[in-house]
Amino acid sequence: MASQIIKNEILELNSIIPHFLKMNKQRIWIDYDKEVDVLYVNYRKPQRATDSEMLENGIIVRYCDGEIVGLTILDASLRT
Repeated sequence: MASQIIKNEILELNSIIPHFLKMNKQRIWIDYDKEVDVLYVNYRKPQRATDSEMLENGIIVRYCDGEIVGLTILDASLRT
C-alpha cells in the first residue's frame, strides 16, 4: 500500500518537473500549509517581500526591490 502511494507521488512529481525546469530560476523552495490550503513558491530563501500583487486567479506575486521573489497560491488543492 505505502509503496503504491509513493509511486503515485513520484509520477505526479515527474509530471511537474518540466514546468519547473522552464522557469528562469536556479533554486526554488516550496512549502505547503495544508491547514489554510496555501502553496508558497520562493525563488530565494524564504524572506519578507517589500511589495506584492494579487492576481485575478488568486495568486499573489511577491517582490523584493522590484524583483519577483516568490508566489503565494491560494486554494492550492483546488488547482489540480
